[in-house]
Amino acid sequence: MGRYIDLLAILATGALLYTIHKRRKPSLPLPPGLKGLPLVGNLFQVPSELQWMKYHEWASELNTDILHLQAAGTHIIILDKYEVAADLLDSRSSLYSGRPRMVMLTELMGQDFNLGLMDYGGAWRKHRRLVHQSLQATAIKRYRPHLVQAMRKLLKRLLDDRDDGNLMPHFRQLTAETILSVAYGMQIQQENDPYVKLSEDANRGAIIAAVPGRFLVEFIPILKYVPAWFPGASFKQKAQEWYKMTRAMVEVPYADAKRRLESGNPAVSILRTNLQKIEAGGKDDAFTEDVLRNTLAVLYAGATDTTVSTMASCVLGLMEHPEVLKKAQVQIDGVVKPGHFPDFDDEPSLPYITAIVKEALRWRDITPTGVPHALSTEDEYKGYRLPAGAIIIANQWAMLHDEDVYADPFEFNPDRFINPETGKIDYSRARDPGRACFGFGRRICPGRFIAYETLWLTIASFIATFDIKKPREKVTLPSGEEVERTVELTHEYEPGLIV
Repeated sequence: MGRYIDLLAILATGALLYTIHKRRKPSLPLPPGLKGLPLVGNLFQVPSELQWMKYHEWASELNTDILHLQAAGTHIIILDKYEVAADLLDSRSSLYSGRPRMVMLTELMGQDFNLGLMDYGGAWRKHRRLVHQSLQATAIKRYRPHLVQAMRKLLKRLLDDRDDGNLMPHFRQLTAETILSVAYGMQIQQENDPYVKLSEDANRGAIIAAVPGRFLVEFIPILKYVPAWFPGASFKQKAQEWYKMTRAMVEVPYADAKRRLESGNPAVSILRTNLQKIEAGGKDDAFTEDVLRNTLAVLYAGATDTTVSTMASCVLGLMEHPEVLKKAQVQIDGVVKPGHFPDFDDEPSLPYITAIVKEALRWRDITPTGVPHALSTEDEYKGYRLPAGAIIIANQWAMLHDEDVYADPFEFNPDRFINPETGKIDYSRARDPGRACFGFGRRICPGRFIAYETLWLTIASFIATFDIKKPREKVTLPSGEEVERTVELTHEYEPGLIV
């Protein structure tokens, strides 16, 4: 009997101490946020377009670097400053490397193969390992001839069509040629290539669906079981159409490239290199055909729109600032031998070209909110409670337009990265935008090295070869006199995960 009394006393004492401890340490508050409605919270306040601007506006109004929203029970944490994102996503990457459940993309559209969307775990590690070995800074040097060939084809097309004025198809052709040759060892022989269209079609749906808040099914997953014919279920019809495009993008180029390889295609490619590793066998389970097929599809999809958008933004910036173009051309003329194109060996001697590329990446950030992270366990930061399972959004647009870091942040100004005394790149004057625009932590973009090299070589060659000017048009004055004037540019972008 005495034993039971002692046990009860111990349990009672433990319960009392636990209660006292709980009272001494009350639950921390959530970060500042908007007042919401009962049950649904901020569900109907989450913007479906230009989210990055609205998030920054709310953070500024509440004077916070960490903004909290709650949508139908889902916590959303927006990180509005680079330092906060670095503290959490970089320094605590083991907690912040997950991905939130993306019902539309992965469960309805078939994007579960995508490394960038996979949750943190064993499957993600396999895919990441293969990508890292294929695209690390030293490995991509073997693919530089592919970049050079695609760039020279671009310049020839632009020379032939310079009066057309529509650069976008040419930029798309360049990026498609580059990634198809690097990834699959395939050469594009014609404009309007079916593989280019296949990637564009599949990407269009993914870019739309990846935006948090765009589809209600993300916050109410049970809606995915609603039949496509049901009123208001148009998202199911879109998902079915996009699913077909996604699977074609994964399967068709891989099968075609493998057939060509078996028929004797000698081109160096990621496909060829890794198939040789698979055939050789080994203990690394990352080297399987399933992982390779998925990885190549991610590269194929991910490289096109991102690179094209940055190139187009750079051209806009150069047209708005002819003095920048002239300064760059003078530097190239002083470094590159007559009759030659700039190449990678010239990069250290062409800091202003590097500054232009960096400014293009910063000025019109291509992924303003990045791909959302997910917090695996509850965390504490700056006196706030960050709930487990919260969706974490790094507002990269706000970080790259922070006026405390970049003076006149909405101006295209490559000189912000140049030390006026040495003429060299100086990131103490303005932070390297690569620290934010390619993502954070273990989810940083694995293709960032080849993306940057493609941008640098293309922009350097483009500037060396062509003058870039605003178009001109003829107008008739009220007096009847006909004059020519410069057309003012409109900067119109399609919003989405990639703008």
